[in-house]
Amino acid sequence: MKYIKPAKLKKGDTVAIISPSWGGPSIFPYIYKNGLKVLKEKFGLKIKEYPTARELADKLYNDPKLRAKDINNAFADKEVKAIITSIGGDDGIRVLPYLNKNIIRKNPKIFMGYSDTTTFNMYLNILGLVSFNGPAVMSGFSQMENFPDCIDHVNDILFKNGTSYEYRPYQDWAMKYPDWSKIENVGKVDTKRKNEGWHWIQGDSVVTGELFGGCVEIVTMLRGTKFWPKPDFFKGKILFLETSEDKPSPEFVKYELRNWGMQGIFNQIKGIIIGRARDYSTEETKKLENYVLDMVGKEFNHPEIPIITNVDFGHTEPQIILPLGVRVEINCKDRKIRLKESAVS
Repeated sequence: MKYIKPAKLKKGDTVAIISPSWGGPSIFPYIYKNGLKVLKEKFGLKIKEYPTARELADKLYNDPKLRAKDINNAFADKEVKAIITSIGGDDGIRVLPYLNKNIIRKNPKIFMGYSDTTTFNMYLNILGLVSFNGPAVMSGFSQMENFPDCIDHVNDILFKNGTSYEYRPYQDWAMKYPDWSKIENVGKVDTKRKNEGWHWIQGDSVVTGELFGGCVEIVTMLRGTKFWPKPDFFKGKILFLETSEDKPSPEFVKYELRNWGMQGIFNQIKGIIIGRARDYSTEETKKLENYVLDMVGKEFNHPEIPIITNVDFGHTEPQIILPLGVRVEINCKDRKIRLKESAVS
């Protein structure tokens, strides 16, 4: 499938801010406002907040139609060049029945977030659009001044349309944020750690495929519904998965991968990229990697599929942007991951 790419951003463009999952801005407004400040001051963007952006969390939970209305309206809005979610959550799947496919398809634009935003990123990609697994306003942009190289990365992916882009591990990273209820913690991250690099645990080839994936717990919710991809959708994909702050066990990921194996997905994909597991110890990370190898390489007999873990995306800071539907190359020999094309037009 040839995916429709959104137009690249430029300074002065307007971005829509929505809360399609949890109403985090209503609980931690200072964290949210700081994210908006970064978008305006570091990227030169204009902000257009939609009704759900600061709506009370309880009201949003009880009104999935309202959340869908904001998504539909933001796509239809000619002034808006990109849509960025405020934060994740856990029930975006309840919004999907109310989205307008025609409006979305006719008005492609950057749509970005992670965690529960996986729901919408996967849905948009299945509709034929490029979507973006990347920073959200409260968790990502609000803390981005701690990581200048991430600011450069966002500019490279969303504001430029070069022919290729090589991903690199960030120099430093942080696992989580200090207590958001304390105003003095606005914009801060937990202790920075030196990045030990990605783990190349299987494969020795060079493969190319289209990115697809997101948060593993959200993927689990989508599976078996009418919003799950058709079996042949996975042909030629590079699958990426990450775990949330709920810290699903290594066994949970093992069982999820076993299900994917039974669907025949490993017979179709070209590679697997796994994000740095949130709150995992060194021992738990190793256990996770062993399970991934057992499921993919042994149980389903695909030792040729490249597998890279501990990659900078998902519930970690800073994170790389992974555009669903864009071709990426995994080079096991040189240990490089790079986009083979621009994510924007």
